[in-house]
Amino acid sequence: MKIALIAHDKKKTDLVQFVLAYKPIFKDHELFATGTTGLRIQEASGLSIHRFQSGPLGGDQEIGALIAKNQMDIVIFFRDPLTAQPHEPDITALIRLCDVYSIPLATNMGTAEILIRGLERGDLEWREVIHSKDN
Repeated sequence: MKIALIAHDKKKTDLVQFVLAYKPIFKDHELFATGTTGLRIQEASGLSIHRFQSGPLGGDQEIGALIAKNQMDIVIFFRDPLTAQPHEPDITALIRLCDVYSIPLATNMGTAEILIRGLERGDLEWREVIHSKDN
């Protein structure tokens, strides 16, 4: 599965810790992340991560483009709901694309844990059916 990892500044440490906690699951999948978030996860975990621009510089849109092409399976986006974000329209667009294309999206640790546990159990195998239809 292709998994996007995104976190606002105040949530980056939480996402790094989350990936470390579930590293045995993440290591078997293709990981993508926005700039600094990807770097921090990569340095802490040693996992291979395809890094895009930082969110405010277009990274959210780069991930959104993959969603629109059905080339992303899960988005984990630890948002900071208490801090205004200068690129809020990009964030809203990314979330909308997840809804349009039925991409599982976790915006907090509780939902992310349910998604990752589901991934581990095979609950997301329906995404593989979609990929086989595209090929």
